[in-house]
Amino acid sequence: MNKLVNDHAYMAQALRLAEKGLYTTRTNPRVGCVIVKHAEVIGEGFHVSPGEPHAEVNAIQSCSKETEGATVYVTLEPCSHHGKTPPCIESLIAAKVRRVVAAMQDPNPQVDGKGLEYLREHNIETTCDILKNESAELNKGFVQRMTKARPYVTVKSAMSIDGRTALQSGESKWISSEQSREDVQKLRARSCVIMTGIDTVIQDDPRLNVRLKKEELDSHNNIEQPIRVVLDTKLRISPKAKILNIPGQTIIYTCCKDNKKYQDLISKNVEVVIVSAKKGRVDFIDVMSHLSERGVNEVLVEAGPTLIGGLMEDELVDEMIIYMAPHIMGDSSRGLVKLESIVNMQERINLQIVQTRKIGNDIKLQLKVQY
Repeated sequence: MNKLVNDHAYMAQALRLAEKGLYTTRTNPRVGCVIVKHAEVIGEGFHVSPGEPHAEVNAIQSCSKETEGATVYVTLEPCSHHGKTPPCIESLIAAKVRRVVAAMQDPNPQVDGKGLEYLREHNIETTCDILKNESAELNKGFVQRMTKARPYVTVKSAMSIDGRTALQSGESKWISSEQSREDVQKLRARSCVIMTGIDTVIQDDPRLNVRLKKEELDSHNNIEQPIRVVLDTKLRISPKAKILNIPGQTIIYTCCKDNKKYQDLISKNVEVVIVSAKKGRVDFIDVMSHLSERGVNEVLVEAGPTLIGGLMEDELVDEMIIYMAPHIMGDSSRGLVKLESIVNMQERINLQIVQTRKIGNDIKLQLKVQY
């Protein structure tokens, strides 16, 4: 194989390693690394979780042979700054590697090309943009937080084939199949935050936690529960709500300054954040900015049509995952999205179909939102 074909093959292997951190890297990017010498893979590694060694360090430590003269394939530009761990570029220089191939440049302003430049200054050859799109997709939340200062927001919903998500009474269990509900657990596990609105909490009393099957848990170490976020403008949440009484962290965003309600929630180890109001409810842009400042990369929204519509009107939804079940629920049932701002066809929100596949008896649609 020629050099470019080799580069793509080894980078694909590094990406498969990076995916092993899908559920655990949280505030950090998912990164994999493969070290090759004389057409032989001599080391590999991936980043597991924040505070632990990066992929390059793990790969170097795993090497079966001397690293001098080797080529390193890494799915993100090696870091050049001190964070919770030392900069990876120093480890690569100490390892005396000959060449570093990166899938993409790190969008973090603290790096942003500096790592590759430093390596070149130390006579290490560099190549970038090998399987860049695949790496960016794996880290779409991290990339967006670094470039737009907000998390990547995915809306998950189940609907009937005629676009209904609940009966007029609010009953919605269960529209989708058991297999679809199991698939949702994987969406939750990769997310930093699972977000819902107070109406959903009152109506459904959800837990919004990850409940993966044992075989999934065994194949991914150190899975932490995502942060649960409730948007509750007037602090209507009941202290008995399941979401407040299970292990894990819960944040409530509100505009209410009722000190007694605030103190009652604090006593249950719930974090309450007061944000500005907009259109009579919490300002969604303020919420997303606050989450970004906390290092949140990916937000999964599981909510009703009003909250989904409000987020879309603020152009905060990046992707939709829809589980479409072969049922008809009728026009008196509730729709998928409530959009009061659309009054003519030119104002429609367009969606790009990324993927469709059958799960159980349902169709799973992955859609990118195009504003």
